[in-house]
Amino acid sequence: MNVDSENTGKKLPGRPTSGLLALIGVFLFVVMDLINAQPIDPYQAPYPTALGSGQIPSGAHCTNVSAVD
Repeated sequence: MNVDSENTGKKLPGRPTSGLLALIGVFLFVVMDLINAQPIDPYQAPYPTALGSGQIPSGAHCTNVSAVD
């Protein structure tokens, strides 16, 4: 007894369909991000393990310290 199909007359998508739509959405999000993102310059980027190296991070909202005196 499917309550949704009794009320609307339409059948909801099943798990395989919902899963496929979710994977397609994630794939499209990654593709759009790759298209719109600027490539990282490996010669200018800090080392991934350079935590606390004194190099100033950039590009994030928490790095905007120009308003802080």
